[in-house]
Amino acid sequence: MKILLIAYNNDAHISVFPLSLAYIASSCRNAGHKVKIYNQDVYHWPESHLTELLDREHFDVVGVGVIGGYYQYRKLLKISDAVNKSKKRPFFIIGGHGPSPEPEYFLRKTKADAVVIGEGEITIIELLKALDQKTDFVNVSGIAFVKDDNFIQTPKRSLIKDIDTISFPAWDLFPIDHYALLREANMKNSERCMMVLSGRGCTFKCNFCYRMDEGFRPRSSESIIEEVSVLQKDYNISYINFLDELLMSSEKRTVELCVNFIKSKLKFKWFCNGRLNYAKPDVLKLMKEAGCVFINYGIESLDEKVLRVMNKALTVKQITEGIENTLACGISPGFNIIFGNIGETIESLKLGVDFLLKYDDQAQMRTIRPVTPYPGSPLYYYAIKKGLLKNCADFYENKHINSDLLSVNFTDLTDDQFHEALMEANMRLLDNYFEKQKESYINQTKKLYLDKDASFRGYRHT
Repeated sequence: MKILLIAYNNDAHISVFPLSLAYIASSCRNAGHKVKIYNQDVYHWPESHLTELLDREHFDVVGVGVIGGYYQYRKLLKISDAVNKSKKRPFFIIGGHGPSPEPEYFLRKTKADAVVIGEGEITIIELLKALDQKTDFVNVSGIAFVKDDNFIQTPKRSLIKDIDTISFPAWDLFPIDHYALLREANMKNSERCMMVLSGRGCTFKCNFCYRMDEGFRPRSSESIIEEVSVLQKDYNISYINFLDELLMSSEKRTVELCVNFIKSKLKFKWFCNGRLNYAKPDVLKLMKEAGCVFINYGIESLDEKVLRVMNKALTVKQITEGIENTLACGISPGFNIIFGNIGETIESLKLGVDFLLKYDDQAQMRTIRPVTPYPGSPLYYYAIKKGLLKNCADFYENKHINSDLLSVNFTDLTDDQFHEALMEANMRLLDNYFEKQKESYINQTKKLYLDKDASFRGYRHT
């Protein structure tokens, strides 16, 4: 079958490599299907361009996956409209974090033919086989569809136990030279970046998080090293962003990965998501030796009560020690703080701002966003139970209009008070960031002219 997979336009100058789509593309191609990628993300084509392509060229299936963001939801609606308008409309499949927890709503809203729920590499192949052979979709686990106006969801699919058996992403189908230009923390302009998964899932259960996969399944060090080696050899990649939710799933696993990275003698910088309770000096020292230059941490709050409400499984002491340990070993920490979980106050917000100002190393600009109860998360169902949210339609159509604006208010503040407090907090953070940037430029200027620093390339070098 001929399949068109859509990498949607995220309105970014340099797009993040659509890793999930590349895994699906690889799986489909290995099963004998002809796969083409529609790179709206790179070329910024309007949706009318997609309709024209579908009118002009025959495809049996068109597919797209989205996360649960406000922008991605509205983009999916535009893409769906473009697909549905086409004269030779293919079978239309959607998937990802957005549709998976509320498949019926997304099916009826987009008029898609099927939703692939959760992990898709095996599900998509079975669905394509059923479509090709014209057999009943009810025999395919892990999907949802509408038949005769009746919503049908098949039994949940078991997760792939050994994820080392999953084929590498189909990099050759994508314009890698575009994605490799993405800039990450502590990365030189001359370096090239690519995304890699070291595992799937997470062992923790924060109340604001929706996760398609339960538990955690790590890849072997050998498989990861093989993938990095291919990326270096074939695409000249020198910086890896480990995109999975939690590379630092335990101290033992982190140490094992680092030891094997060092033994492999592959030289590359890397970025990962980590846990502050595992950020111990000996672990961090090994991570730095193995090439780690940035660890993105989910701090979320500096209020002990709120951390417990979130089910974050962290204390303020662990957060503080972990950040100090990370900075001390020469790795930049990423500070992620959100505001507005159940019981949070303006004082909670102030604690977060003070922490960010105290430990800022200028590796990234950081602001604080409101907590968002994404469909599928415990916080989403809490909001519905408390009457703060009606349903999925209310969330996407009325409440979740921007990630930096309040969607559901779980605090005792009015919405206006909430936004005013968040504005003041972020203005403090922005003032700090740009003041330090200005100070850095002034110091460089003095060094250039007073010390005759010939290494300076210029403010506008080409």
